[in-house]
Amino acid sequence: METIIETRSLNLWYGRFHALIDVSLRIPPRAITAIIGPSGCGKSTLLRVINRMNERIPGVRVEGDVLLEGRSIYTGPIDLRQLRKRVGMVFQRPNPFPLSVFENVAYGPKIHGLAGGQELERRVERSLRATGLWDALKDRLGVSALSLAPEQQQRICISRLLAVEPDVLLMDEPASALDPIATARIEELMLELKERYTIVIVTHNMQQAARISTRTAFMLLGELVEVGETQTVFTKPSDPKTEQYISGRFG
Repeated sequence: METIIETRSLNLWYGRFHALIDVSLRIPPRAITAIIGPSGCGKSTLLRVINRMNERIPGVRVEGDVLLEGRSIYTGPIDLRQLRKRVGMVFQRPNPFPLSVFENVAYGPKIHGLAGGQELERRVERSLRATGLWDALKDRLGVSALSLAPEQQQRICISRLLAVEPDVLLMDEPASALDPIATARIEELMLELKERYTIVIVTHNMQQAARISTRTAFMLLGELVEVGETQTVFTKPSDPKTEQYISGRFG
């Protein structure tokens, strides 16, 4: 299987708490990989390991390795700003900056020195078109992003990532704070984006995982129990614990 991200015997501790236990996972490019499991099983922790966000938390210790296109992001020198440019993160609740729509999307290209002037304007337009916002907001680029509806705010956050042309989008329950109609629209957007980007999504919504993902990984108590094609994991799981979780017997 072609792989863009690989974790190898990955372990993580928060102080004495062993949050990830020997997790080895391969993630294919230009596809949606869903990570499912009960609360506290390590899903979000695993997601944050992929762009080294856990290191901001005191007492965190990591062993094992994470490879991005075959190169370790944990051993040897690495530019964390460049890593987070290539591997962007969308959070559970929309977190647009208290800036205009334009400045939100232009922020990344500006700080990375990627574009200015008309090229910056074109990049902002491309990013807003990619998330389906351009037609609605092209005449309102100067309004505060905080004044937008929650779904539009989440799309702005995704546009902000696309503006720096990442390789990977990490999404930590990106629709959990949205109503069902807005959730469906965000899911449609993810299906469109997977043609160009690798998407890894953490979700508590198993129906969502079944609808949109190519592959599904099931985690329990910090361990990766099972991973495979989504249809197989949901209809013919190889581990009894996966079947018990999917059938609603726990979690």
